[in-house]
Amino acid sequence: MRRPRLLYVPFWVTYVFLYAPIVVLVAMSFNAGKSPYVFAGFSLKWYGELAGDATLREGLVNTLVVAAGSTVLSTVLGTLLAVGLARHARSRVLDALGVLPAVLPDLVLGIGLLVFYAAVKMTLGLHSVLLAHAVFGMAFVTAVVRTRLTHADASLEEASRDLGATPLTTFFRVTLPQLAPGVAAGALLAFTLSVDEFVIAFFTAAPTTPTLPIVIYSMVRFGVTPEINALATLLLAVSFTVVIVAQRMTRLTESLS
Repeated sequence: MRRPRLLYVPFWVTYVFLYAPIVVLVAMSFNAGKSPYVFAGFSLKWYGELAGDATLREGLVNTLVVAAGSTVLSTVLGTLLAVGLARHARSRVLDALGVLPAVLPDLVLGIGLLVFYAAVKMTLGLHSVLLAHAVFGMAFVTAVVRTRLTHADASLEEASRDLGATPLTTFFRVTLPQLAPGVAAGALLAFTLSVDEFVIAFFTAAPTTPTLPIVIYSMVRFGVTPEINALATLLLAVSFTVVIVAQRMTRLTESLS
């Protein structure tokens, strides 16, 4: 039985509502004119302007440093947390606490981390942003790796221990290879979230070490320019690419289960 075509109207209206602004933003990044609203011809000059902007370069370097460091921390800690929750400390309360940073509003998490840094008298800088991003990135890594663990063959770990392997050897030679696709997917997801994150970085960064989203925010306050459109287009391309790769890794995880 064929479905009425009218049923597809809300579906396509929703997609147009969500993605039409993104399409317009990408198109206007190739605008030859200075106006961000009137297309005056095709040009790549605004992408060239980005390369010569020292403030944007500094923000990009800060963002990559934070994203790389927080990804390493969140991947290691998230993987260990997932294994611990699945194999050694099974508890619904602990499971909920493990993913809590992922569901908390960014505003609440940012203010909470700022208060914590003030309480322990930690100075703000790239290190404070890195640790903050590792907190919520770890929750996403835990969720992804935990999904993979539910399909992993625990009997292989038992056989390894029965044959005399130490717990550390079993983890690195038996457990971790089974979790590799999930760990990679979680790491890519954590990296993407760190690159795009603004609210938590806004509360935990020092004025002298802004990340790229903070730099973009300071530029947008004075009006949207084609240069900002070009930068947003590049960020969209990077984000979409990493998310698609992470999705493929997650599907690989499910197919191997």
